[in-house]
Amino acid sequence: MAKDRPDLELDRELPGLPPELRWREWMRRIEAVLFASASPVPRDDLARVVGQGASVDLLVEDLAADLEGRAFEIAQVAGGWIFRTRAIYAPAIRAAADVEDQLLDLTEFDVVILAAIAYQQPITRDGLRDIFGKEISRDLIGRLHARGLIGTGPRSPRRGAPYTLVTTEQFLLAFGLDSLRDLPDREQLEDAGLSHMSK
Repeated sequence: MAKDRPDLELDRELPGLPPELRWREWMRRIEAVLFASASPVPRDDLARVVGQGASVDLLVEDLAADLEGRAFEIAQVAGGWIFRTRAIYAPAIRAAADVEDQLLDLTEFDVVILAAIAYQQPITRDGLRDIFGKEISRDLIGRLHARGLIGTGPRSPRRGAPYTLVTTEQFLLAFGLDSLRDLPDREQLEDAGLSHMSK
């Protein structure tokens, strides 16, 4: 087995390299891990490929600086880092791949409902009805769920114990958020005319 073979173990400290080459190698390791991952990689996972006491944050900053002027960048989203194409190149990617972004076919009302879920989670469909003054269709909830933007939360303590709705990691990725703390604040929502969602 690979774990029994010392020649396959990762030398994290790299004591034989001068400091500047050691730092560059740690940067390349982080780059390789991010490149190979389809989802955000948390700090603790990146720390396993560099020397003890090495600052993952500084290594990522240096790697991001190396990528200046390139078509892709490192973004901090959903509690980790990920490689992504710079937004300016999205039209070129869609043209070449002939695919639509998962958010492009959402209606404005779909997005408003998604925002209400993000701010009020965990929330039931009845809770959404209370906010908007009308029943929110199962089809709309199904569309958001099918795109992986929302998921099922804990059961509500209300009669019948309905399931609640919560946003997902895919929601954070789709909107480029590191966490729900990065959602716009109440003042920004009021400026956009959406203040009822943050109450």
